[in-house]
Amino acid sequence: MTDTEALLAVLRRAPVVPVLIVDRLEDAVPLGTALVKGGLPALEVTLRTDCAMKAVEAMSAIDGGVVGAGTILDPSQAREAVAAGAKFLVSPGTTPAILDAALDLGVPILPGVATASEALMARERGFKILKFFPAGPAGGPTYLKALASPIADVMFCPTGGVTAENARDYLKLPNVVCVGGSWVAPGDAVKAGDWGRIEALAREATGLKG
Repeated sequence: MTDTEALLAVLRRAPVVPVLIVDRLEDAVPLGTALVKGGLPALEVTLRTDCAMKAVEAMSAIDGGVVGAGTILDPSQAREAVAAGAKFLVSPGTTPAILDAALDLGVPILPGVATASEALMARERGFKILKFFPAGPAGGPTYLKALASPIADVMFCPTGGVTAENARDYLKLPNVVCVGGSWVAPGDAVKAGDWGRIEALAREATGLKG
């Protein structure tokens, strides 16, 4: 299985990849468990907090979950995330160094792009599944629809400004494999430990179709 096939196998399991900010390590496992129970197995833990790497490590043990690390900014973060148990990587943008690191590590990466030129650069390196970020400010569904014909062999996971209300506008496009969103794990619910609410939001998200 190629890295592209491995990544597709993860992303196609549900229409939404939760984008998670974990402020307290004790929240990691119950949060991830609620999302997986709700039907969202691919979990992107963003490396924006002090406990994020430990959260990746803790979530990697969740039965049925596939944990990835997001907000990868450089090769050292990529290596640390994989060592912590990340099964895929997500970057907000794309640099040759980040792509090289992912290839060296043998772990699928969802490289971030915002323009057609950036998508072509990643495509030239063999990456056909890309993160479209920030999706809303970068042009939204209209922009991605315009790319579908000229760059037909590239698929996207739009993230950034994607909500329960507009997710279907992205998912109906032929070049969108899934969307990334934080609405399935709202901060107030995580802070309150309301895992039932998060599981319910995940179940709602699994019903999103194009």
